[in-house]
Parts: sequence; C-alpha cells; structure tokens
Amino acid sequence: MAPADLERRDGGRGPQAQRADSRFLGGDDARDHTSHAHTDEADPAGVDEVEGPDARQACPGRPVRRRPSGADQYQQQIRTQLASGTAPDVMSVWPGNGNPGATHVLAEPGYLRDLSDQPWAAKMPEAIKSVARYEGKTYTAIFGQNGIGAVYNQQAMAEAGLTPPDTWSGLLDFCKAAKAKGTPAFALGNQDNWVNQLVQYALVATTVYGPDRDFDQKMQAGQASFAKSPWTTALDKYLTMEKTGCFQQNPLGTNYEASQQLAASGKTLGIVQGNWVIALLKGKNPKGTFTFKALPATDDPSATLIPAAAGAGYGINAKTKNEDLALKFVNFVMSPEGMNLFAKKQGSLPALPDTGYAVDPSLTELSTFVKANRTVPFMDQLWPSAKVQQTMLSGLQEIFSDQSTPGKVLKEMDADYRAGS
Repeated sequence: MAPADLERRDGGRGPQAQRADSRFLGGDDARDHTSHAHTDEADPAGVDEVEGPDARQACPGRPVRRRPSGADQYQQQIRTQLASGTAPDVMSVWPGNGNPGATHVLAEPGYLRDLSDQPWAAKMPEAIKSVARYEGKTYTAIFGQNGIGAVYNQQAMAEAGLTPPDTWSGLLDFCKAAKAKGTPAFALGNQDNWVNQLVQYALVATTVYGPDRDFDQKMQAGQASFAKSPWTTALDKYLTMEKTGCFQQNPLGTNYEASQQLAASGKTLGIVQGNWVIALLKGKNPKGTFTFKALPATDDPSATLIPAAAGAGYGINAKTKNEDLALKFVNFVMSPEGMNLFAKKQGSLPALPDTGYAVDPSLTELSTFVKANRTVPFMDQLWPSAKVQQTMLSGLQEIFSDQSTPGKVLKEMDADYRAGS
C-alpha cells in the first residue's frame, strides 16, 4: 500500500493545517489505525489518488488501511500507545518540537527508530535536517516542504504596471504605488490569528537568520532572546508595512477566506502566505496566474532568505515487529517516485533535491532558494513548546489593535520560551 498523507503543519495552530497518519503493516491481523486532520486551508482531495496502483509497490500484498481522525486526538494518543506497546509500525511525526507528536518529543524517550542509516538521510537540505533530527540522529522521514512569501496576482500586477520588488526600499515604494492606484499591495487576513505570523516569519528569516544562522542554538543555550535580537527589527518592519499602506483596510476584520478572495479577484495585487495558497487562489480564479516570490527585508537581494518548512513526515516505531516492511514503506515515501506523487497532489516541493520533479512555474523562486540553501525552518519548529507561538499569535493581534506593544509581546515570548526549555 502506498503512503498517503496530505499534511499541513503545526497542529492546527501554525501556518498550515495538518494530517496525521499511522499505519500497521503485516499480515491478516494488520490493524487499521490511521488518523488525518485537515481544515479548509487545503483540499484533501488527491490523497486516495496518491494511494493508487503506481504506489502499491511500497508494501506489495500487505494490507494497510486508513481511518481519519483529528490531529489533536492523534497527538494525545500516540505517546500513550508508544509507551504501552500498542502503537503502529509507521506513524506521522512532526518536525522539530512543540507538540506531543513532534520529533524531539518522541525521539527523546526512545520511541522512534534511528533512520540515520537510510540512504536519503544525508541528502536532506540543512533546513530540513535541523528539524528531522534529535541529538544529531535522523528520526523523521520528511518528504515535502513549503515556503512563506509574497504570492502575486500576475494579471493584477500587469494592470497596475508594477513588478515584484526585491529590496526593502523597493517593497515600501511598491506598496505606495499600489495604494496610489487604488489596489493595495497585499491582502492580510489577521482575523484568523494564525495568519498574523506569516509576514513576521517572512521578515524574520532575513533580518534574524541572515546575519546569524545559529540564532536558534543561541536561544536554546540562553545566549539570545527575542526582545534583544533582530526580532524587534522584523516586527518594526511589519508595522512599517502596515503604516505604509501595504495591506487593505482593517486586516483584523478580514479573515483568511476573505483575504484569498481579495488576492484572487485582483482587489489586492497579492497576499503574503504560504505557497499552499496558490491552489486556493486558482480555485477562486481559474483564469488567474499566481507567482510566489520572496518578501525582501533588506536592500541587499542576495541576503534574502525564505522560511521553508518541512511538513510532517513519517517515523518508525522503535519496537516494531515489522521493521523490514516499515523501512520499505518509508523508503518508498522518500524515493523520487514517492516524493513526486505527493508533491504533485499537494502543490508543494519534494524535500530532497534531484527527484526529477517538474516544478510548477509559480514555485520557481521557492525552488531556487531551496536548492541554494537560502531557507530557514518555520521559526516555531525549534521552539520548546507551543505556548511561545500562542503568545506570539495573540500578541500580534493585540499590537494591531493597539492593546499591546512589540517590546511587551517579545518579552512575554521570552518568558514562555524559558519556561518551556
């Protein structure tokens, strides 16, 4: 049976919804325990197509079945199942840390099989390795990735006579020009609090990690903080974009669905989102052309980085009685054929280079940045607990409604970070 997992990221709290997938492999007594979670952020159609005849070679002649359920339920159950010996052979594992089903959380007590000896492990880009590993060993087979940036409506851009900016100064000029033409640059759906983080993450990638790729390690060692780092610069730039008129009026009164409609219809020139939004925009405007570009944060285009997240991958139960089958299953997922099947249905990029995948033209820039190692993980994937992100999301809404300040929110994030370490 082929792998099938249209997954999104971060337990429903982050930029993407997610799917969890657990599988029992083996003979006639193979049990059915697959859980999936998804939201309206992405159409789960295509999952069954990935599990078609072309992919059945992963576990030929072996019954592997699926049963949908919520990610929250899955995350609550998986540790109990692993501890009691009732867990599946293969299971969904999230990158990094921050939820009960994440790599660090499950690898630390020895629940996951070390996959460092598999041929694909050394080929993963550094940004993905950092969230697939625990203490230098690879535990999660991550097969897809997505990025955050500016997605432009090409028809609206042509009508406005504007082109995507590649510098910070150019971005502000672009916003002013777009506003003067009566079409704001970007739609922003901050009524849904998970959307708040996307512009911030896009700016943090360059302002924080550009000069210091070791920022996460310094945070973990207590040598850095949010409040006394370029996180303050990124947040100031976010607010500068708002004051410059880069967004439509009343972002706090606009939800995610409405922001998509604005960008799809050309009422804004684009939207700052993950590349997963392109399929949704095309659904609302089938004749439209939408292109992903990096969001600049400095005046040096060569210094720009993109947040590119590893999606949830597969881990193998350290106590599985079907290790050979489990490895065969996971290695199919990590093969060029398996990855390309997933990427095509998800509108994402394969996690490994050189799979022969024909990248959609809308994702050319994202693909270029990934290949050049000009990406960093979504920031929260390496935080010690989900509380840090929750504080950031509520804090950003409070900043936009003048109920808090950047300094206060960053200090609160620091307190939650230290408490979770």
